[in-house]
Amino acid sequence: MINCTRVVNCMLIRKECDYAIRILRALTKTTIASVTAISEQEHIPIPFAYKICKKMVKAGFISSHRGTDGGYELNQGTLELSLLDVCKAVDTDLMIAECMEPTNLCSMNTCERPCKVHNEFCRLQKIVLNEMSATKLALLLS
Repeated sequence: MINCTRVVNCMLIRKECDYAIRILRALTKTTIASVTAISEQEHIPIPFAYKICKKMVKAGFISSHRGTDGGYELNQGTLELSLLDVCKAVDTDLMIAECMEPTNLCSMNTCERPCKVHNEFCRLQKIVLNEMSATKLALLLS
């Protein structure tokens, strides 16, 4: 039987990445949008939207504007970013399996006896990250 909690914690694309891309999609359709408008349009819980917008402002993907007509705006050049760029801005731990995290020492993967499963995860991770790096947001959000 699969432990669902464990599978969710090991996923490569977590909700934050998905929500970040949805936020960028919403911002391609308008000049400035409030978090409330983005949340309603993209079905993102407002607290998550604020948290992710803050990370994307810090990464330079979007700008924030204060005031009654304020909100968030897509920065020029953001659509040239890759899917990997966006995911790394909001989630630095992009691993397809828990055993690949540097802080998680796997007892089944040692120098004397390398784990074939771990090695296969490493191979697959490289493929996925290369594909994400090659996929530009402009292609996904147009």
